[in-house]
Amino acid sequence: MKRKRFTQEQIVKTLNEAESGIKVSDLIRRLGICEQTFYRWRSKYGGLQVNEAKRLKELEDENHRLKKLLAETLLDKEMLKDVLSKKW
Repeated sequence: MKRKRFTQEQIVKTLNEAESGIKVSDLIRRLGICEQTFYRWRSKYGGLQVNEAKRLKELEDENHRLKKLLAETLLDKEMLKDVLSKKW
């Protein structure tokens, strides 16, 4: 089954529609998602505005990049320790 990808803007708009009074069952049927997906979205993006959701994504990307940088730095440090600890 093909997975649909929804942008953060679409997710936030959907959650706002649910808060405005549209039934959840109608929303999930219209979007073609399962109920679990809707509630997962609500736990992650509930109460956010579109610009806040974009900022959240940017922070997640930056966090991922920094973790990768840290891991590479730690590997370099371990490699240098191994080289220096060997007797010539």
